[in-house]
Amino acid sequence: MTFELFLFYVFGAILLGSALALISVRNPVHAALFLVLCFFTAAAIWLLAEAEFLAIVLVLVYVGAVMVLFLFVVMMLDINLARLREGFTEYLPAGLVVAAAMATVLTLVITRFVTMDPPERAGPEYANTLELGRILYTEYVYPFEIAAAILLVAIIAAIALTMRRRPDTKYLDPAEQVRVRRADRVRLVSMRSEPKAAGTKDDGSEQGKNNEGA
Repeated sequence: MTFELFLFYVFGAILLGSALALISVRNPVHAALFLVLCFFTAAAIWLLAEAEFLAIVLVLVYVGAVMVLFLFVVMMLDINLARLREGFTEYLPAGLVVAAAMATVLTLVITRFVTMDPPERAGPEYANTLELGRILYTEYVYPFEIAAAILLVAIIAAIALTMRRRPDTKYLDPAEQVRVRRADRVRLVSMRSEPKAAGTKDDGSEQGKNNEGA
């Protein structure tokens, strides 16, 4: 067994363990941290497969941006876990169907990988980023466009779910602010100054002294 194969088995075991912990833990923050560990180990396996670009993108995009945002959202929101578990049995059939479909696809991919001839190791002049872009935008351009459309629909759906009209929410209308004039907000009042007569305070104090003497 070579050292490269030993590292592959080590990272593969860590990846499987963190994936099982991800779907079994009850705390969503712990689940997000286990998902980060899955991403790191997957990036390490891609490095062993000489796919440096995919490994760097996985760490930068998912670990550095998506998972950090997810952790902030999970820790800042008060998530009612009991309410989330109420609909588990309701969505269980759909979840089993999706799990069976994913297992079938993975089985087909693994079977094809096992039966196919091993590829030749590329030389130092090989650039996997160039080959990835060439295959992605030529052979798999239609699946790529479909995935982009699905992600766009998901983004619009997430925005639509958060755009709720709440009567107690205060918000500003930029167009109304632009149309504001000074006469609508400021009113100048002309008042005549009336100074107090000189000696009024002193007269009162003298009168008080006279009353005390009496």
